Amino acid sequence: MPKEPIRILLADDDEDDRLFFKDAIEDLKMNTIVTTVNDGIQLMNYLGDSENQLPHVVFLDLNMPRKGGIECLQEIRNTKALKDLSIAIYSTSGSEHDIEETFIKGANVYIKKPNDFTSLKKVLSEVISINWQYHTSGLNKETFLLSI
Repeated sequence: MPKEPIRILLADDDEDDRLFFKDAIEDLKMNTIVTTVNDGIQLMNYLGDSENQLPHVVFLDLNMPRKGGIECLQEIRNTKALKDLSIAIYSTSGSEHDIEETFIKGANVYIKKPNDFTSLKKVLSEVISINWQYHTSGLNKETFLLSI
């Protein structure tokens, strides 16, 4: 019996970044279903819709219009049905403040958006392959920032 596809949800307001992300996932030839939303409002609406299957991992941009990534992260962690979702912060920001804040607020991993396709594929492959059930139990600040 074929393994269930890995459901990935990307919340990012930049259309080019969404296309780059989807192309990289397709190039990995992994059994995935990628859904994208343009901002935090759409993300929370998607997650709150009982018609949608919850993703295995959410890639969350920090700087989005209408509702930003930090606000979404807090809302997810404070919602009983969503609090155990695996959240990968996926941002152009490499600021220590952003990294620290998202770690404290419960993100599982922080990824600074790579500039080139090969690096993006490598980081996505690593994040998608993680068995989050075990990874989150030993979460610490040293393993939080994923560097490629």
